[in-house]
Amino acid sequence: MKLFWGAGSCAIGIHILLEEAGLAYETQRLDVAGGETRQPAFQAINPKGKVPTLVRDDGSVLTEFSAIATWIARQAPNVGLIPEDATQEARAVEVMAYVEGTIHGQGFARIFAPQVFEPQDAVHGKLGVGADSVRRQGRDMVERGFAILDPVLASHDFAAGDRFTIADAALFYVERWTPKQKIVLPDNVQRHYERLLTRPAIQRVRQAWGEA
Repeated sequence: MKLFWGAGSCAIGIHILLEEAGLAYETQRLDVAGGETRQPAFQAINPKGKVPTLVRDDGSVLTEFSAIATWIARQAPNVGLIPEDATQEARAVEVMAYVEGTIHGQGFARIFAPQVFEPQDAVHGKLGVGADSVRRQGRDMVERGFAILDPVLASHDFAAGDRFTIADAALFYVERWTPKQKIVLPDNVQRHYERLLTRPAIQRVRQAWGEA
């Protein structure tokens, strides 16, 4: 199978899960910032034009972080990337959904792409005066999101209990965006981030991405 990814993107979480699961795979880096995901060659693979995108061995394509993460976890049930307990499984999905939909989709999206939320000046083609306000709003959303998750990590080491799951891969990818944005993580979330940085699979992926 092949994972398409882009520097700095959330696809690092999927790459980590592939490593944790011990599956055979290859990767292809795309110049996301340069618009490669919008080119016909990639659009033919994923018309959504975004990463992560996973092409499976049968040629079928999976998109969306949570869908890919869940599928990977099901391929290696012995690894425990999805908890067997129904309540813990629900908690893992809950954290992953909150990361994707709120911390990333609403918060960091405003920081990284305020133009999506602040219409451009039709005459000059520039962001309006509200762009900084949009970024501040995004920062507030991110900080509140981490604050909400902080108590979850007070009583155990990982997002859904005492072992690494798909939720931790999702939480890691947004945690890793905070240093460049000078966002201070709450104590328990910071410890979680530092704990994950010591995992061999994450170290291998970060080295492959040029982040270590």
